[in-house]
Amino acid sequence: MTPTNHSRNLLIYLLKFLAIFAITYYGTLAIEGLATPENLYSPFVQHYLDYPSWLRSSLLHATKWVVGLLGHDAMIPDNFHVKFVGGRGVQLIYACLGVGVSCFWLAFVVANKGTWLKKMYWVLGGILAIWIINVTRISLFLISVNNNTKMPLGMDNHDFFDVLAYIAIFGLMFLYDRSGRKVDGVKNV
Repeated sequence: MTPTNHSRNLLIYLLKFLAIFAITYYGTLAIEGLATPENLYSPFVQHYLDYPSWLRSSLLHATKWVVGLLGHDAMIPDNFHVKFVGGRGVQLIYACLGVGVSCFWLAFVVANKGTWLKKMYWVLGGILAIWIINVTRISLFLISVNNNTKMPLGMDNHDFFDVLAYIAIFGLMFLYDRSGRKVDGVKNV
């Protein structure tokens, strides 16, 4: 491949990546806004397309389950909070959902080479990994808030999530790249 073709391919990849990221990230913000009665409200969007609320609900319920496994009684008093019974709680606002890192991962995979089936598996696997990291972070934060202790490494809970999520994403990027390389003359898909 000549340097000109390489530069052209890189530019096309970057444009695809940025377009996919912008559409998914800002599209998610638009859905969040349209599903909230205080904004430009759309009952249709709230009822059928409000996946940020579904994501928040899954994080709340999984956190309740995880801290329950660790011997703590937790409850979900509303659509935004999980708390210890008789204790303190945490609020999951939009910034807590991991949308940015999920959109980054989706854009990386979709903009890359590979079959649509391969891309679908990698996107779902990466988003599941991000979700698991987020549930772990929220669970640790809920426990630390109630025990008046710090998060691991003394980090802010959002920084803790970002560090773990991006370490996972960069690891997955490496594995995705390796999965498409030729090994002994046979291309992996």
